[in-house]
Amino acid sequence: MTELPKMAPQEARRRMEEGTIRLVDIREPDEVAALRVPGAENAPLSIIRWAPLPRSAEDKPVVFCCRSGRRTRESGDLLAEVAGGPAWQLDGGVAAWAQAGMPVEEGSKKLSMQRQIQIGAGGLSLLGLLLSTVWSPAIWLTVFVGAGLTFAGLTGFCGLALLLKRMPWNK
Repeated sequence: MTELPKMAPQEARRRMEEGTIRLVDIREPDEVAALRVPGAENAPLSIIRWAPLPRSAEDKPVVFCCRSGRRTRESGDLLAEVAGGPAWQLDGGVAAWAQAGMPVEEGSKKLSMQRQIQIGAGGLSLLGLLLSTVWSPAIWLTVFVGAGLTFAGLTGFCGLALLLKRMPWNK
């Protein structure tokens, strides 16, 4: 497993201002919408292999970042491949950048759809299990949720996501 060399946030900021690096944030769009480094490009890790990411060059290497640095560190092989040239990782990620008092843009802090689905499906499963202790047919709620998650995983269609998208907090 390749671990990209680390670049301190202060060094990355200086080099961004000089125009000698490109900062590429590999977090998902909802994470970037909540907190981002101005001037950073977004290429989500989930699709980075297919993202139109310009190749890195000797005179302008790419520096990858995520929230804490863990995803960047664990994805070193893939990131080195898609960079196609010199590549670094932002030491400590966007969290370290913000903690160092450097400029960030803050936006929406709503939960991602994936987390809403996890909370909803987990809650319904627990509810079905708990209710089944007093009314045994309630166990079918747990079975239904499990079947729905399996179906969503196999087909890419998630009915719960469609329902959640219509909720007022997601407008």
